[in-house]
Amino acid sequence: MNKYELVVVISAKLEEEERTAAIEKVKNYITRYNGTVNNVDDWGKKRLAYEIQKMKEAYYYFIQFESDSECPNEVERHVRIMEPVVRYLCVKQEA
Repeated sequence: MNKYELVVVISAKLEEEERTAAIEKVKNYITRYNGTVNNVDDWGKKRLAYEIQKMKEAYYYFIQFESDSECPNEVERHVRIMEPVVRYLCVKQEA
């Protein structure tokens, strides 16, 4: 099992329930593809480095999980097409 970090940037236009539902969906994708979620940090609303889709702020979520090497690819494939997600980045943690 490898350790991964996933940062998801979600639109600031959404209500709290919609943001929570989006993060739950991402967590479900991780568990569906044989991963285990270790930690989810809500970094809150932060200013973006540059304007994206006419937005200057967004909500940041940091998810740490363990899985085999196939899981991150499948999770990225699903997160890429999620409408509330503005940006995402998944990286493997150093040993």
